[in-house]
Amino acid sequence: MTEFLNNLLFIFQRLNWLSVVDILLVTLIFFALLYWLRDTQAMVLLRGVILIVVSLVLLTSLVDLPAFSWLVRNSLPALLLAIPVIFAPEIRRALERIGRAGAFQPIFSRTANPNYEQAVQAVVSAAARLSARQHGALIVMQRLDSLEEYIESGVRMDATVTAEVLLQIFYPNTPLHDGAAILSGPRLVAAACVMPLSSSGILNRSPDRQMGLRHRAALGISEESDAIAVVVSEETGAISVAHAGRMIRRLDPERLENILMAFFRPTAPEPTGKWIGRIFPFLFPRKDE
Repeated sequence: MTEFLNNLLFIFQRLNWLSVVDILLVTLIFFALLYWLRDTQAMVLLRGVILIVVSLVLLTSLVDLPAFSWLVRNSLPALLLAIPVIFAPEIRRALERIGRAGAFQPIFSRTANPNYEQAVQAVVSAAARLSARQHGALIVMQRLDSLEEYIESGVRMDATVTAEVLLQIFYPNTPLHDGAAILSGPRLVAAACVMPLSSSGILNRSPDRQMGLRHRAALGISEESDAIAVVVSEETGAISVAHAGRMIRRLDPERLENILMAFFRPTAPEPTGKWIGRIFPFLFPRKDE
């Protein structure tokens, strides 16, 4: 015990402010990595990799197995090369988040688009009426990130956004009802668009098992871009909003309008803390998460 305390004291005596910064940076990187991987299938893979590595290290350290130790030492480089392949989607998503960290102003600002309120009102009105009729819908509202690749998968509309147009699109059994409608400002750009499905486990752990492909698609597009996805459940009529891989559910029209207006109203330049929060969201968590 005395030797352990002496070693601990020796370590603390060698610490300086650069060492503390070094340790904090490494801790921050690992914490950010675990935060980005939470609620995804990659977290299960990561636990498996860590368990295998720890088991191999303990086995080769406690037992003298020369041939096995040689095999482990020569296999570790291959494992390190496999990590980028295994975690490719999560790495790409993290790099995309860093890439758009410098973009601040939403495209629905009054300066760039004076009719953003009209689009929000149309979406809220349509969502309320679709909810009352229990007609399923998925409405994606573009912000800074381009959705051109998803627009190309649907039918181009290039129409003014109104509640009546959205109601017609999502009326059951019509040609355009199956898929997502994409809005850019006050324009309905396309309908029947194919969205990427979410790979997270958020919906799998939800007690409400009535959330299907529309909700997975809404989460998927919110993970791949900064768009806002409004979902109306065909089974229950419940209204949900997805953004940044998170979903706010069971909204009434008034709260839906408040959320959309908060996203698209003109805002002042963001302080440095919020800019950093775009890269490391765990430092500045949203109150509704």
